[in-house]
Amino acid sequence: MSHSTEKIRNVAIAGHGQTGKSTLFEHLLFAGGVIQRAETLESGKMTSDYSPEEIERKISIYAAMGHVERSGTKINLFDTPGSSDFTGAVILSFRAAEFALLMVDGKSGVQIETVKLWRSLDANGKPRGVFITKLDNDQADFNKTLADIKEKFKVDAVPITLPMGSGGGFKGVIDVLHEKAYTVQGDAIEKEEAIPAEFKDAVAAAREKLIEAAAEGDDSLMEKYIENGSLSSDEMKVGLVKALAENKYVPAFAGAPLKNSGILPLMDFIVDAAPNPRTAKDATRGADGAETPVTIDSDKPMSSLVIRTNYDQFSGKLSWLKIITGKLTADSETVNVTENKKERIGKLYTCQGKKLEEVRELFAGDIGIIAKAATLKTNDTLAASDGPGYVPLRLPEPVHSVAVNAVAKKDEDKLGEFLVRATEEDRTFRFHYNVETKESVISGMGELQINIILDKIKANQKIEVETRVPRIAYRETITKKNGAEYTHKKQTGGHGQYGKVVLEIAPRGRGEGYEFVNAIFGGAIPKNYIPGVEKGLIEGMAHGSMASYPVVDVEVKLTDGKYHPVDSNELSFKLAARNAFREAMKQAAPTLLEPIMNLTVFIEEKYLGDVMSDLSGKRGKILGQDSAGGIAEVRAEVPMAELLRYSIDLRSITSGTGSFNVDFSHYAPISGRIADDVIKARAEFKVQEADE
Repeated sequence: MSHSTEKIRNVAIAGHGQTGKSTLFEHLLFAGGVIQRAETLESGKMTSDYSPEEIERKISIYAAMGHVERSGTKINLFDTPGSSDFTGAVILSFRAAEFALLMVDGKSGVQIETVKLWRSLDANGKPRGVFITKLDNDQADFNKTLADIKEKFKVDAVPITLPMGSGGGFKGVIDVLHEKAYTVQGDAIEKEEAIPAEFKDAVAAAREKLIEAAAEGDDSLMEKYIENGSLSSDEMKVGLVKALAENKYVPAFAGAPLKNSGILPLMDFIVDAAPNPRTAKDATRGADGAETPVTIDSDKPMSSLVIRTNYDQFSGKLSWLKIITGKLTADSETVNVTENKKERIGKLYTCQGKKLEEVRELFAGDIGIIAKAATLKTNDTLAASDGPGYVPLRLPEPVHSVAVNAVAKKDEDKLGEFLVRATEEDRTFRFHYNVETKESVISGMGELQINIILDKIKANQKIEVETRVPRIAYRETITKKNGAEYTHKKQTGGHGQYGKVVLEIAPRGRGEGYEFVNAIFGGAIPKNYIPGVEKGLIEGMAHGSMASYPVVDVEVKLTDGKYHPVDSNELSFKLAARNAFREAMKQAAPTLLEPIMNLTVFIEEKYLGDVMSDLSGKRGKILGQDSAGGIAEVRAEVPMAELLRYSIDLRSITSGTGSFNVDFSHYAPISGRIADDVIKARAEFKVQEADE
């Protein structure tokens, strides 16, 4: 059965690891009548964590999707991983959803990954709510957690549900919006009852706060609230819908999903007040890079974005699509706009975890799956006709890299094939051959992500893989001006080779690159040989004089030369220029450059001293830090060579709680023992390379 855009809700469940995201997902499906029994993580039978690696490790690794129907509305649910290693799954879920529900442990409060997720939602203006969970646990405290949320995010979350008791005395929740109580019924679905008298005052206070949030959604409602001091239930719902769609308040929910508590009022709120897709916008990107907002609308021609690609052992390649405009129909002709190729759609599916459900059509705002679409890959735009493509998923840069090779040479091609497939399934995972260091390098968001991918290849393809710390791509430059000349002369009988080049080299600023200046006057070198000079210079810069690394940030001025009317040619001037550059560089005070990275570390404040000390030992330069509510953010510049195993180091320092982002900043000079070690290692590599 297909649902109109107005009758669809897309919700991404996210949060720090171990906050119960998969448990909530499972119990929503149970309460919605999709599954007969809600399974536990320990059982290995949960709807969302169904892959062998998830079952073995008892964590979510991939984004899983399911859906329930409530009051005629389809609720699409995304269960996302909590580890920063699998942030790509969270990003695709946020892109597909109009509402994010962040899980917060009622005992532990806001944790590091929740802070990072909140910032990601802020960057996109995405409406979100918080579900304060595990309130049946000892020391869990709903009000204390609300205060923690207020301190860390500077937002006064508005309770939609209130807990009745806590710890061993937890009895259920009260739905403030609909003024109902729901009591725990063991393994059964929670039971609707009248609100107990002892909670009447708390409900009245919470309802007043809810009315204020609703009034924020509409000017006329605000006027009515100021005039009358209240709003009707219908007016409240209208205001809450508008205010949440504009991210003007953060709804807070209470519950204990393992006891099926807080589930039904959450579903009712999603139906009544969560944004429907029509309230959201996506964006296309033109050839000039300009972005154009697009409203999610079923009345326009079909267009959609591929948000995920995965491979199923039975169904083959599966392409997940968010339909943004129009209606996608099975057995239809479409165009892969990104590849400019036609794509025939056969069967169309939705899913409940790994179980595919065939459908005939899906309207704008819905999520669908196509099997065995030959041309489609993640971030492609699929549409009824050609046009601009949608803005791709904005993914973070990898933070952990290893060099890899197959133990058996015969498996190298096969290993490469499956690493490429892994990059299709997880766009935060990268694989490339580094020509400069002669290594196959894989990169990702952490050691765990990379190990899982390699373990999967080993188990499924029986390929043994070796890993090691990758080599660094250093650079060389000069620090002084110098000049040189070189004459290339060769007689072989008949026409010989002759070319003389006189040049000057000078340092340029970091990142300014190479510049060639032709200062020849009077035809000392004919114009038709100048391209040969430039080719020679570029060849000369490919291997510096210190450790044979590429040379950067140099100005080369060609000042004079000499040619022979018979023996000169472009090759002669190329060889003369290459050797002249190398001679000039030796006397221009060459120096080594190393890549410097921008590093942002997220940690609990108690680890701040240890992390700062460690960064100092890594030659890091601290740029600044911020702390709020027990969580610190440290910003620094650190040499890449010191960060090759930082995901492992940080995990050790912070007992696995810290995380970080990293991206390239600039190249900076190195000297002394560090430079000597780099030169020595490079010489050993060159000997090894020659032997091979």
